[in-house]
Amino acid sequence: MNFYQQLGFLVFGSRLRRLSETFLSDVNSIYKAHKIPFDASWFPVFYILSQEGEVSIRQISNQLGITHSAASQMVSNLQEKGHIKSTVSKKDARHKVVAFTPKGQRLLQKIQPVWQALQYAMLELGGGDAESQKLLASLTRVEERINEKSLFERIEGHL
Repeated sequence: MNFYQQLGFLVFGSRLRRLSETFLSDVNSIYKAHKIPFDASWFPVFYILSQEGEVSIRQISNQLGITHSAASQMVSNLQEKGHIKSTVSKKDARHKVVAFTPKGQRLLQKIQPVWQALQYAMLELGGGDAESQKLLASLTRVEERINEKSLFERIEGHL
């Protein structure tokens, strides 16, 4: 049993960060190996736009559970790269929405096969069985509980 396994929940965040860094690094290596100018950190916005066509920054913020400012920064970064553009909503002229540019649409076409391969690879890693479904359900419960009461508040309650 290694260090991380011995300490259990005490190093839960460290283990998640380590896994996340490994996953993101490997995914970015795939993009690079296939000469696709894409960064894994762009995935959430690209995926939402691939499903919705056009969305407001507020919608991105709400779907990702991040601040409006953080969503705005993600959008600005992608606008600077020329992948998305901001326009007036066709449904409500009082609101701005973001959508793919032709350059972003071409990039989306290149990355979708990687997303499909990533889905298969993650199913292989998870085993595709009941245990992997329990893992995802457990992560969801942890996220929900943190939203109810932060880890900071929980630690303070034990001190």
